[in-house]
Amino acid sequence: MGDLAVGARSGTGEPEEPEGRGDAARAAADPRWPGEASRTAAASGRMPAEPVADASGAPGPSGSVGSAGSVGSVGEEGSGSVKKAKKPRAFWKELPILIGIALLLALLIKTFLVQAFSIPSDSMQDTLQRGDRVLVDKLTPWFGSKPERGEVVVFHDPGQWLNETPTPEPNVVQKVLSFIGLMPSAEEKDLIKRVIAVGGDTVECQGVGPVKVNGKALKEDDYIFPGNTPCGDKPFGPIKIPKDRIWVMGDHRQDSQDSRYHQTLEGGGTVPVDDVVGRAFTIAWPVNRWTTLPVPDTFDQPGLSQAMGAAPAALGLAGAVPIVLWRRRRMIARVRKSAESAGS
Repeated sequence: MGDLAVGARSGTGEPEEPEGRGDAARAAADPRWPGEASRTAAASGRMPAEPVADASGAPGPSGSVGSAGSVGSVGEEGSGSVKKAKKPRAFWKELPILIGIALLLALLIKTFLVQAFSIPSDSMQDTLQRGDRVLVDKLTPWFGSKPERGEVVVFHDPGQWLNETPTPEPNVVQKVLSFIGLMPSAEEKDLIKRVIAVGGDTVECQGVGPVKVNGKALKEDDYIFPGNTPCGDKPFGPIKIPKDRIWVMGDHRQDSQDSRYHQTLEGGGTVPVDDVVGRAFTIAWPVNRWTTLPVPDTFDQPGLSQAMGAAPAALGLAGAVPIVLWRRRRMIARVRKSAESAGS
Protein backbone atom coordinates (compact mmCIF):
# COMPACT_ATOMS: atom_id res chain seq x y z
CA MET A 1 0.00 0.00 0.00
CA GLY A 2 3.04 2.23 0.33
CA ASP A 3 3.09 2.64 -3.47
CA LEU A 4 -0.26 4.44 -3.43
CA ALA A 5 0.56 8.13 -3.37
CA VAL A 6 -2.83 9.49 -4.42
CA GLY A 7 -5.74 9.30 -2.05
CA ALA A 8 -8.99 11.11 -1.44
CA ARG A 9 -8.86 14.43 0.54
CA SER A 10 -10.73 14.19 3.77
CA GLY A 11 -14.26 15.45 3.41
CA THR A 12 -13.82 16.87 -0.10
CA GLY A 13 -13.95 13.86 -2.32
CA GLU A 14 -11.09 15.25 -4.37
CA PRO A 15 -7.89 13.30 -4.93
CA GLU A 16 -4.76 14.72 -3.32
CA GLU A 17 -1.88 15.71 -5.51
CA PRO A 18 1.60 14.31 -4.97
CA GLU A 19 3.95 16.25 -2.72
CA GLY A 20 5.90 18.86 -4.70
CA ARG A 21 3.84 18.50 -7.86
CA GLY A 22 0.88 20.27 -6.30
CA ASP A 23 3.13 23.09 -4.99
CA ALA A 24 4.85 23.52 -8.30
CA ALA A 25 1.59 23.57 -10.18
CA ARG A 26 0.04 26.04 -7.81
CA ALA A 27 3.19 28.21 -7.81
CA ALA A 28 3.12 28.28 -11.59
CA ALA A 29 -0.55 29.22 -11.59
CA ASP A 30 -0.40 31.62 -8.64
CA PRO A 31 2.90 33.41 -7.84
CA ARG A 32 1.60 34.17 -4.33
CA TRP A 33 1.47 30.46 -3.42
CA PRO A 34 4.16 30.09 -0.73
CA GLY A 35 5.15 26.56 -1.41
CA GLU A 36 5.86 23.69 0.94
CA ALA A 37 8.88 25.28 2.64
CA SER A 38 6.95 28.38 3.59
CA ARG A 39 3.98 26.41 4.79
CA THR A 40 6.21 24.16 6.85
CA ALA A 41 7.98 27.19 8.37
CA ALA A 42 4.65 28.83 9.07
CA ALA A 43 3.46 25.69 10.81
CA SER A 44 6.56 25.65 13.00
CA GLY A 45 6.30 29.43 13.73
CA ARG A 46 9.49 30.33 11.79
CA MET A 47 8.79 32.35 8.64
CA PRO A 48 11.75 32.85 6.29
CA ALA A 49 12.45 36.44 5.26
CA GLU A 50 11.06 37.28 1.85
CA PRO A 51 11.92 40.18 -0.38
CA VAL A 52 9.44 43.07 -0.39
CA ALA A 53 8.66 44.68 -3.72
CA ASP A 54 9.60 48.34 -4.15
CA ALA A 55 7.72 50.97 -6.14
CA SER A 56 8.84 49.41 -9.43
CA GLY A 57 7.63 45.97 -8.47
CA ALA A 58 11.18 44.53 -8.19
CA PRO A 59 12.05 42.65 -5.03
CA GLY A 60 14.21 44.55 -2.58
CA PRO A 61 16.76 43.35 -0.01
CA SER A 62 15.72 40.72 2.46
CA GLY A 63 13.63 42.21 5.27
CA SER A 64 13.72 45.78 3.80
CA VAL A 65 10.79 48.04 2.96
CA GLY A 66 10.67 49.40 -0.58
CA SER A 67 9.97 53.04 -1.46
CA ALA A 68 6.34 52.25 -2.11
CA GLY A 69 6.01 50.59 1.28
CA SER A 70 3.18 48.30 2.15
CA VAL A 71 3.42 48.61 5.91
CA GLY A 72 0.14 49.86 7.39
CA SER A 73 -1.73 49.62 4.08
CA VAL A 74 -4.71 47.46 3.46
CA GLY A 75 -3.58 44.01 2.23
CA GLU A 76 -5.19 41.32 0.17
CA GLU A 77 -6.92 39.91 3.20
CA GLY A 78 -8.13 43.36 4.43
CA SER A 79 -5.40 43.60 7.07
CA GLY A 80 -3.79 46.91 8.04
CA SER A 81 -5.17 50.28 9.16
CA VAL A 82 -7.34 52.76 7.21
CA LYS A 83 -6.46 56.50 7.43
CA LYS A 84 -9.56 58.51 8.24
CA ALA A 85 -10.44 61.59 6.12
CA LYS A 86 -9.89 64.94 7.86
CA LYS A 87 -13.16 66.50 8.92
CA PRO A 88 -13.90 70.01 7.53
CA ARG A 89 -13.55 72.86 9.97
CA ALA A 90 -16.78 74.06 11.53
CA PHE A 91 -18.32 77.18 9.97
CA TRP A 92 -18.29 79.12 13.24
CA LYS A 93 -14.52 78.59 13.41
CA GLU A 94 -14.02 79.95 9.87
CA LEU A 95 -16.37 82.91 10.37
CA PRO A 96 -13.81 85.14 12.16
CA ILE A 97 -11.31 84.50 9.35
CA LEU A 98 -13.89 85.43 6.71
CA ILE A 99 -14.83 88.60 8.59
CA GLY A 100 -11.16 89.54 8.95
CA ILE A 101 -10.53 89.09 5.22
CA ALA A 102 -13.65 91.11 4.35
CA LEU A 103 -12.60 93.98 6.64
CA LEU A 104 -9.08 93.98 5.21
CA LEU A 105 -10.40 94.12 1.64
CA ALA A 106 -12.83 96.90 2.58
CA LEU A 107 -9.99 98.88 4.16
CA LEU A 108 -7.78 98.47 1.10
CA ILE A 109 -10.60 99.48 -1.25
CA LYS A 110 -11.43 102.51 0.89
CA THR A 111 -7.80 103.58 1.08
CA PHE A 112 -6.75 103.10 -2.52
CA LEU A 113 -9.79 102.59 -4.76
CA VAL A 114 -13.26 103.84 -3.85
CA GLN A 115 -14.84 105.52 -0.84
CA ALA A 116 -18.46 106.36 -0.09
CA PHE A 117 -19.47 109.87 0.99
CA SER A 118 -22.77 111.25 2.21
CA ILE A 119 -24.17 114.56 0.94
CA PRO A 120 -24.90 116.73 4.02
CA SER A 121 -26.34 119.86 2.39
CA ASP A 122 -28.26 121.28 -0.56
CA SER A 123 -25.30 123.07 -2.18
CA MET A 124 -25.14 120.64 -5.14
CA GLN A 125 -28.85 120.49 -5.98
CA ASP A 126 -30.31 119.35 -8.31
CA THR A 127 -27.37 117.15 -9.27
CA LEU A 128 -27.07 115.78 -5.72
CA GLN A 129 -29.72 115.74 -3.02
CA ARG A 130 -29.20 115.85 0.73
CA GLY A 131 -28.69 112.28 1.97
CA ASP A 132 -27.38 110.87 -1.33
CA ARG A 133 -24.43 108.50 -1.11
CA VAL A 134 -21.79 108.97 -3.80
CA LEU A 135 -18.81 106.81 -4.69
CA VAL A 136 -15.52 108.63 -5.07
CA ASP A 137 -12.68 107.40 -7.26
CA LYS A 138 -9.46 107.55 -5.22
CA LEU A 139 -7.33 105.45 -7.58
CA THR A 140 -6.62 107.82 -10.48
CA PRO A 141 -4.96 110.52 -8.32
CA TRP A 142 -2.38 107.88 -7.33
CA PHE A 143 -1.29 107.79 -10.97
CA GLY A 144 -0.84 111.57 -11.19
CA SER A 145 -4.29 112.40 -12.55
CA LYS A 146 -5.51 115.89 -11.62
CA PRO A 147 -9.06 117.27 -11.38
CA GLU A 148 -10.51 118.49 -14.66
CA ARG A 149 -13.13 121.09 -15.48
CA GLY A 150 -16.69 119.91 -14.99
CA GLU A 151 -15.90 117.07 -12.57
CA VAL A 152 -17.66 116.77 -9.21
CA VAL A 153 -14.93 116.34 -6.61
CA VAL A 154 -14.66 115.74 -2.87
CA PHE A 155 -11.92 117.69 -1.11
CA HIS A 156 -10.71 118.41 2.41
CA ASP A 157 -11.45 121.80 3.88
CA PRO A 158 -8.57 123.92 2.52
CA GLY A 159 -8.76 126.14 5.60
CA GLN A 160 -11.59 127.83 7.49
CA TRP A 161 -14.27 127.02 4.93
CA LEU A 162 -16.27 125.04 7.48
CA ASN A 163 -15.35 126.86 10.67
CA GLU A 164 -18.97 127.62 11.46
CA THR A 165 -20.12 124.06 10.79
CA PRO A 166 -20.27 121.97 13.98
CA THR A 167 -18.57 118.58 13.89
CA PRO A 168 -20.70 115.83 15.49
CA GLU A 169 -19.02 113.43 17.90
CA PRO A 170 -19.16 109.94 16.34
CA ASN A 171 -19.85 106.82 18.40
CA VAL A 172 -17.72 103.68 18.37
CA VAL A 173 -19.77 101.97 15.63
CA GLN A 174 -19.54 105.02 13.38
CA LYS A 175 -15.79 105.19 13.91
CA VAL A 176 -15.33 101.55 12.95
CA LEU A 177 -17.59 101.78 9.89
CA SER A 178 -15.95 105.01 8.70
CA PHE A 179 -12.50 103.49 9.22
CA ILE A 180 -13.26 100.64 6.80
CA GLY A 181 -15.11 102.92 4.38
CA LEU A 182 -18.70 101.78 4.97
CA MET A 183 -19.61 105.21 6.34
CA PRO A 184 -18.17 108.68 5.70
CA SER A 185 -15.97 110.02 8.44
CA ALA A 186 -17.75 112.41 10.79
CA GLU A 187 -14.47 113.82 12.05
CA GLU A 188 -13.07 114.88 8.68
CA LYS A 189 -14.42 118.11 7.21
CA ASP A 190 -14.90 117.35 3.53
CA LEU A 191 -16.77 119.29 0.87
CA ILE A 192 -18.16 118.39 -2.54
CA LYS A 193 -18.31 120.89 -5.43
CA ARG A 194 -17.93 121.10 -9.20
CA VAL A 195 -14.61 122.09 -10.74
CA ILE A 196 -15.09 125.19 -12.89
CA ALA A 197 -11.50 126.18 -13.64
CA VAL A 198 -8.04 124.65 -13.19
CA GLY A 199 -4.52 125.99 -12.84
CA GLY A 200 -3.66 128.49 -15.58
CA ASP A 201 -7.31 129.33 -16.39
CA THR A 202 -8.89 132.75 -16.05
CA VAL A 203 -12.41 132.62 -14.64
CA GLU A 204 -15.00 135.34 -14.13
CA CYS A 205 -18.73 135.99 -13.80
CA GLN A 206 -20.13 139.49 -14.07
CA GLY A 207 -23.66 140.59 -13.28
CA VAL A 208 -25.98 137.63 -13.63
CA GLY A 209 -23.55 135.67 -15.78
CA PRO A 210 -22.65 133.61 -17.63
CA VAL A 211 -19.52 132.16 -16.04
CA LYS A 212 -16.59 132.52 -18.43
CA VAL A 213 -13.46 130.38 -18.52
CA ASN A 214 -10.65 131.72 -20.70
CA GLY A 215 -13.20 134.01 -22.32
CA LYS A 216 -15.59 131.18 -23.23
CA ALA A 217 -19.09 131.31 -21.74
CA LEU A 218 -20.30 128.14 -20.03
CA LYS A 219 -23.80 126.85 -20.79
CA GLU A 220 -24.83 125.63 -17.36
CA ASP A 221 -28.58 125.21 -17.71
CA ASP A 222 -28.19 121.42 -17.62
CA TYR A 223 -26.88 121.26 -14.06
CA ILE A 224 -27.37 124.45 -12.05
CA PHE A 225 -30.40 124.62 -9.75
CA PRO A 226 -33.56 125.77 -11.56
CA GLY A 227 -34.17 129.48 -11.05
CA ASN A 228 -30.56 130.27 -10.09
CA THR A 229 -28.32 132.57 -12.08
CA PRO A 230 -24.77 131.46 -12.95
CA CYS A 231 -23.24 133.92 -10.50
CA GLY A 232 -25.94 133.55 -7.87
CA ASP A 233 -25.65 136.69 -5.77
CA LYS A 234 -21.86 136.84 -5.87
CA PRO A 235 -20.18 138.10 -9.08
CA PHE A 236 -16.42 137.65 -9.24
CA GLY A 237 -13.28 137.98 -11.33
CA PRO A 238 -11.53 137.91 -13.61
CA ILE A 239 -9.28 135.63 -11.51
CA LYS A 240 -6.16 133.84 -12.69
CA ILE A 241 -6.06 130.36 -11.12
CA PRO A 242 -2.60 129.49 -9.72
CA LYS A 243 -0.84 126.32 -10.76
CA ASP A 244 -1.99 123.11 -9.01
CA ARG A 245 -5.13 124.75 -7.67
CA ILE A 246 -8.79 124.67 -8.77
CA TRP A 247 -11.82 126.98 -8.64
CA VAL A 248 -14.98 125.21 -7.44
CA MET A 249 -18.66 126.14 -7.33
CA GLY A 250 -21.82 124.41 -6.16
CA ASP A 251 -24.61 123.68 -8.62
CA HIS A 252 -27.08 125.42 -6.27
CA ARG A 253 -25.43 128.80 -6.80
CA GLN A 254 -27.53 130.74 -4.30
CA ASP A 255 -27.00 128.13 -1.55
CA SER A 256 -23.32 127.24 -1.86
CA GLN A 257 -20.42 128.67 0.13
CA ASP A 258 -17.85 127.92 -2.55
CA SER A 259 -14.75 129.61 -3.98
CA ARG A 260 -16.65 132.89 -4.48
CA TYR A 261 -17.07 133.38 -0.73
CA HIS A 262 -13.49 132.66 0.34
CA GLN A 263 -11.47 135.01 -1.83
CA THR A 264 -10.04 136.75 1.23
CA LEU A 265 -8.41 133.54 2.47
CA GLU A 266 -5.06 132.13 1.43
CA GLY A 267 -5.27 131.00 -2.18
CA GLY A 268 -7.99 133.54 -3.03
CA GLY A 269 -10.78 130.99 -2.83
CA THR A 270 -8.96 128.30 -4.79
CA VAL A 271 -8.43 124.74 -3.55
CA PRO A 272 -5.05 122.94 -3.64
CA VAL A 273 -5.06 119.87 -5.86
CA ASP A 274 -3.39 117.95 -3.02
CA ASP A 275 -6.54 118.43 -0.90
CA VAL A 276 -8.74 116.68 -3.45
CA VAL A 277 -9.81 113.21 -2.26
CA GLY A 278 -11.13 112.12 -5.64
CA ARG A 279 -13.84 112.44 -8.23
CA ALA A 280 -17.44 111.49 -7.44
CA PHE A 281 -18.46 109.30 -10.37
CA THR A 282 -21.81 107.80 -9.38
CA ILE A 283 -24.75 108.06 -6.99
CA ALA A 284 -24.92 104.71 -5.21
CA TRP A 285 -27.78 105.33 -2.77
CA PRO A 286 -30.76 105.50 -2.64
CA VAL A 287 -31.45 102.88 -5.28
CA ASN A 288 -34.01 104.99 -7.12
CA ARG A 289 -31.32 107.63 -7.74
CA TRP A 290 -28.65 105.39 -9.22
CA THR A 291 -26.87 107.37 -11.95
CA THR A 292 -23.45 108.42 -13.12
CA LEU A 293 -21.97 111.91 -12.77
CA PRO A 294 -20.48 112.71 -16.18
CA VAL A 295 -18.72 115.92 -17.21
CA PRO A 296 -21.25 118.30 -18.85
CA ASP A 297 -20.79 118.90 -22.57
CA THR A 298 -20.14 122.62 -22.12
CA PHE A 299 -16.69 121.85 -20.69
CA ASP A 300 -15.79 120.05 -23.92
CA GLN A 301 -16.58 123.02 -26.18
CA PRO A 302 -13.83 123.99 -28.63
CA GLY A 303 -11.57 126.82 -27.55
CA LEU A 304 -12.08 126.43 -23.80
CA SER A 305 -8.43 125.49 -23.40
CA GLN A 306 -7.30 127.57 -26.37
CA ALA A 307 -5.86 130.33 -24.20
CA MET A 308 -3.59 127.86 -22.45
CA GLY A 309 -2.58 126.18 -25.68
CA ALA A 310 -1.98 129.46 -27.53
CA ALA A 311 0.52 130.78 -25.02
CA PRO A 312 3.23 128.17 -25.72
CA ALA A 313 2.62 128.52 -29.46
CA ALA A 314 2.97 132.30 -29.29
CA LEU A 315 6.16 132.00 -27.26
CA GLY A 316 7.56 129.52 -29.74
CA LEU A 317 6.76 131.81 -32.66
CA ALA A 318 8.31 134.80 -30.93
CA GLY A 319 11.48 132.83 -30.32
CA ALA A 320 11.63 131.48 -33.86
CA VAL A 321 11.44 134.85 -35.63
CA PRO A 322 14.88 136.16 -34.51
CA ILE A 323 16.51 132.84 -35.42
CA VAL A 324 15.01 132.90 -38.91
CA LEU A 325 16.09 136.52 -39.47
CA TRP A 326 19.63 135.74 -38.27
CA ARG A 327 19.95 132.77 -40.62
CA ARG A 328 18.62 134.87 -43.49
CA ARG A 329 21.26 137.57 -42.89
CA ARG A 330 24.03 134.95 -42.84
CA MET A 331 22.78 133.48 -46.09
CA ILE A 332 22.73 136.90 -47.81
CA ALA A 333 26.23 137.65 -46.55
CA ARG A 334 27.54 134.37 -47.99
CA VAL A 335 25.97 135.07 -51.38
CA ARG A 336 27.55 138.53 -51.52
CA LYS A 337 30.96 137.17 -50.51
CA SER A 338 30.79 134.51 -53.19
CA ALA A 339 29.85 137.12 -55.81
CA GLU A 340 32.76 139.36 -54.83
CA SER A 341 35.21 136.47 -55.01
CA ALA A 342 34.01 135.52 -58.49
CA GLY A 343 34.32 139.14 -59.77
CA SER A 344 37.88 139.49 -58.58
